Amino acid sequence: MINAVLIAVVLMIILCLCKLNVVISLFISGLVGGLVAGMSVEEIITVFGKNIVDGAEVALSYALLGGFAALISYSGITDYFVNKIIKAIKAENSKLSRVSVKIMIVVVLLVLSVMSQNLIPVHIAFIPIVVPPLISLFNELMMDRRQIALIIGFGLCFPYVLLPYGFGQIFHQIIAKGFDKANHPIDINLVWKAMIIPSLGYIVGLIFGLIYYRKPRKYIQKKDLAEVENIEIKPYTLIVTVIAILATFIVQTLTDSMIFGALAGVLIFFISRAYKWSELDKKFIDGIQIMAYIGVVILSANGFAGVMNKTGEISSLVNSLSTFAGDNKLMSIILMYVIGLVVTLGIGSSFATIPIIATLFIPLGETLGLSTMALVAVIGTASALGDSGSPASDSTLGPTAGLNVDEQHDHIRDTCIPNFIFYNVPLIIFGTIAAMIL
Repeated sequence: MINAVLIAVVLMIILCLCKLNVVISLFISGLVGGLVAGMSVEEIITVFGKNIVDGAEVALSYALLGGFAALISYSGITDYFVNKIIKAIKAENSKLSRVSVKIMIVVVLLVLSVMSQNLIPVHIAFIPIVVPPLISLFNELMMDRRQIALIIGFGLCFPYVLLPYGFGQIFHQIIAKGFDKANHPIDINLVWKAMIIPSLGYIVGLIFGLIYYRKPRKYIQKKDLAEVENIEIKPYTLIVTVIAILATFIVQTLTDSMIFGALAGVLIFFISRAYKWSELDKKFIDGIQIMAYIGVVILSANGFAGVMNKTGEISSLVNSLSTFAGDNKLMSIILMYVIGLVVTLGIGSSFATIPIIATLFIPLGETLGLSTMALVAVIGTASALGDSGSPASDSTLGPTAGLNVDEQHDHIRDTCIPNFIFYNVPLIIFGTIAAMIL
């Protein structure tokens, strides 16, 4: 029997590979999936529309953070530091200096990405602040942006999968709740222990990705470096910018709201009178436009996920594959990972995937004789699969938004495909090992 969910997700991926806009691809795939499942067009539209609302807060958060990032960039502080680095490289004019700067960039981006999930949980909000000003430096060093996309992708996914802090704590809590609903309560501290082996897949994938994309790749230097060559930052501007950044992090931490965090930083720029309000307003709107697209994709992905849930065919997909695998433990585990991959690729959220698959996979895993630790590893890995590589995931949309400011970085070919290959494949391998030995 043809499965509507599988058809919808495969269609969405094919349309994206054909360079059709992700939003349009989600709409078309959701419509086709619903029709295949026997839903009426009116019902599909209603379900799609109702579920869009679920992503409204996140979409607004990203838009405001994009505006805040544009104001920081407008202050000139990032251009100033990037120009200093470029000057230092040209002054030394040695291969060693270029290599050392590349290593520094990799380490800094890795640290920032990891911190954005746990220590300072701003998620992808740091990308429009940090990455666009570094584009001219990447071009000067001829760094392959696919490598940068992998570095950021690692930092956005690895921490929440393993570490029970920040977004990781939320991820682990959702897994624990999934087990509660399946009448299989667990201690939340069991989650990070079960995810140690699967998370090694990210580390292995990152190492291979850094090696594979190590060769120089030439990009057109669209930004004239002479524009920022003599830029100087006024002390007052520097102080205002630093205060705005700190205020954003502090307010977000205290209120647990990216919206109010971003507003705090924006208000400091306006209140400071360091610039004319008309100038700030224009830059703020420009920044909103950069991140607003991510918000629109997330809203569309929520609508798509709602239609897929309404079809009721995710459970039939699990039943069909479990019947096919029979009592073969290894094949059943791999098929569960494939289903998790398909679901997460479609809806673009590992967090939203957990409730969908937990109620289906836990009873199936119990019949296979999997231990509680093995079940946790399966649910955690299956839900994380696809987050790296999904066209609708903010873990891929964020890096693309930062790296494609000069329109030389393709979302599917330069972000999604590299992340999919280098992270999902090792995740399945290490996740399978964990499920078999725990």
